[in-house]
Amino acid sequence: MYVRRLELVDFRSYERVGVDLEPGPNVLIGANGVGKTNLAEALGYVATLDSHRVATDAPLVRLGATSAVIRCAVVHDGRELLIELEIVPGKANRARLGRSPARRARDVIGALRLVLFAPEDLELVRGDPAERRRYLDDLLVLRQPRYAGVRADYERVVKQRNALLRTAYLARKTGGSRGGDLSTLAVWDAHLAQHGSELLAGRLELVAALTPHVAKAYDAVAAGAGAAGIAYRPSVELTGPTADRAVLAEALTGALAESRSAEIERGTTLVGPHRDDLVLTLGPLPAKGYASHGESWSYALALRLAGYDLLRADGIEPVLVLDDVFAELDAGRRERLAELVGGAGQLLVTCAVDDDVPAALRGARYAVGDGTVRRVD
Repeated sequence: MYVRRLELVDFRSYERVGVDLEPGPNVLIGANGVGKTNLAEALGYVATLDSHRVATDAPLVRLGATSAVIRCAVVHDGRELLIELEIVPGKANRARLGRSPARRARDVIGALRLVLFAPEDLELVRGDPAERRRYLDDLLVLRQPRYAGVRADYERVVKQRNALLRTAYLARKTGGSRGGDLSTLAVWDAHLAQHGSELLAGRLELVAALTPHVAKAYDAVAAGAGAAGIAYRPSVELTGPTADRAVLAEALTGALAESRSAEIERGTTLVGPHRDDLVLTLGPLPAKGYASHGESWSYALALRLAGYDLLRADGIEPVLVLDDVFAELDAGRRERLAELVGGAGQLLVTCAVDDDVPAALRGARYAVGDGTVRRVD
């Protein structure tokens, strides 16, 4: 799989731009702030319907414009597919596949499989659990696009259940011990157990498959300087590592019943996949709080490379994007990374300094600046 062409209209800093890309390495060169990352972000958005930089769509639309358009021609198994997304802040985005309207924007997920590593990924190691949950869920959807619906359904249930609990919390606060109407809470409990068990099972299966790839990738990037491990930490007590949906649903149902009083007292849902974490370790210690800057950077990179390797092991050849990565690495790590990714079907690298990119990755080269992208080799 590779991206043959990318076109942007009113996306971020670009009024209109188009670039033809090649299989193998593609290096985008330009000073900081000229829009290299915007190109990487656009491709990531096509793959996940999400930005790795911002939580809402509004910043993706160029100042003064009302919407943005991303067009992406993807070649897979010799066949080309045109993907088009229109981003309209505050409204449902519109999508087209092969020039035909898609029923929902998320129907395009799976058309482009892409793994993106960016400086923001340092938060996978140092940040809150939400960053690691997002990492797992994005990878889960890349492997099995049907999980986009599971994820959306679960998030909808949690939102509705939280609204009900919040209403009850406020009623108790203003009306003494009477509280609000919780007659429908059992219904939302059942929905949460149903969709939550499906999402939890997918994550557990993913972590089991991902674990050896993380260890291998960190060992390669860090040249054997420490052993990396990952483990899933659920918010409910599980009797052993199981991905049986019925068992997980029962565990969630029991945990919801046990936490009912605390949830009403606090006005929010306290158990479920939205409260879980992915624990990262280096040797016997947690990576968060103990890993140095270099170790954290290597770990974050290993997580992305592990996802890339897992997709390839599944028979999926994703596009790999390294956004401003090499400037943060010493010479040894640069060369080791180049060896790891040199065989990618398509690799996009952004950099401010051409010499930061190892010679092994000098493929098609593009100059980025002044709202344009121009091939220079």
